[in-house]
Amino acid sequence: MNEKLARTLKTAGITVLALGAVGAAAAFLLRDQMSRHRRDLFSPHALRRLAALGYMAGEDASIDNITLLRDFIAWERRPLLRSRAQAIVVRMEDEARLRELAGEQVL
Repeated sequence: MNEKLARTLKTAGITVLALGAVGAAAAFLLRDQMSRHRRDLFSPHALRRLAALGYMAGEDASIDNITLLRDFIAWERRPLLRSRAQAIVVRMEDEARLRELAGEQVL
C-alpha cells in the first residue's frame, strides 16, 4: 500500500509541476502578445488593429494612451474601428477627469 501511495504522490507531484510549467509558459506568451498589441494599433491588418483596440480598452487612462488613440482615430479608415477607438477615448477622458477631480495625477 505504501508503494502505491508513493507512486500516486509522485505522479501527482509531476503533474502539478508540469501544469505549473505550462501555466508559466502560457502567462509569458500572453504577456508577450499583449505587449505586441499596442504596436499593432497601426498594423495593415484590420484584425490586428481590432485586437490592439481590445488591449487598449483595458488600459488605464493616461495622456499617452489618449493621444495615441486620437492619432489612431485620425489615421484609421474603417468606421467600425474608428468608432471603437472613439468610445475608448471617451471612457479614458472621463476616467482621467474623475481622477483629476479626486486629486490624482494623470500621467
